[in-house]
Amino acid sequence: MVFNDTRVIPARLIGKRGEARIEITLHKHLGEKSWRAFAKPGKRIRINDKIIFSNEFSCIIKQKYKSGEVDIEWECSNWQECLNKYGKVPLPHYMKRNEEETDKHNYQTIYAAKDGAVAAPTAGLHFTPELIKALDDKGIKRVHVTLHVGAGTFLPVKTEDTNDHKMHSEYAEISQEACEILNQARKNGGRIIAVGTTSLRTLESASDEQGKIHPFSGDTNIFITPGYAFKAVDILMTNFHLPRSTLFMLVSAFMGLGRMQKAYAHAIASDYRFYSYGDACLLIK
Repeated sequence: MVFNDTRVIPARLIGKRGEARIEITLHKHLGEKSWRAFAKPGKRIRINDKIIFSNEFSCIIKQKYKSGEVDIEWECSNWQECLNKYGKVPLPHYMKRNEEETDKHNYQTIYAAKDGAVAAPTAGLHFTPELIKALDDKGIKRVHVTLHVGAGTFLPVKTEDTNDHKMHSEYAEISQEACEILNQARKNGGRIIAVGTTSLRTLESASDEQGKIHPFSGDTNIFITPGYAFKAVDILMTNFHLPRSTLFMLVSAFMGLGRMQKAYAHAIASDYRFYSYGDACLLIK
């Protein structure tokens, strides 16, 4: 089983530019003190504007994009410390409530280790220490990869032709050791189970045409739609995703559109929960 060990950072910040309230939501680390972020209201912001979060923490707008994104650069002696102090957990917008103290714990997987995500890899939220122990007792090997989930993961596809959709990119990595374990498992006739679409996308990004998984470190913008030939993953555990999303297209590519539509009709009729804190399904290709 392959788990994404990314850790959600407190990526939502409320600041001021003059008297105007500005909300900044980080979504991709660009290096050093630079991040790409969503800014609201974006129309009020100009390049070189200073957004102040506290007496010790601010940022400068270095670039602005038509998409509503901005590139920012921190002004802080230790931006990671300041972010942990002043940032808020970036809860999904559909939850329609303010952050609570418990979210800092609940909106993380129990194996989260590497800071960088702005949304939880939600399939992993189902795992408890008891469930992990049960897997270990069964002799199921666990492997960790990292993909820092960005906000673009949840953006709907607005184009009629998926070829016209610009897929977001996210940082991912898989180690030599992880590759060796997975390739040996496949060689021995075992199956590779991806916990979450982020783990699957990491594995598919790191695989060659023969299905061998290689060490990988860098950005991936792999966009999986029906017709894609899966190379590395046999089984996928994932939550129920929204229609017209890249994630529903991925599971439809994995299982077939008709079968997923039937599964979703059952989920809706049975009042299953969707979204981040929702129900999961196990998809065997």
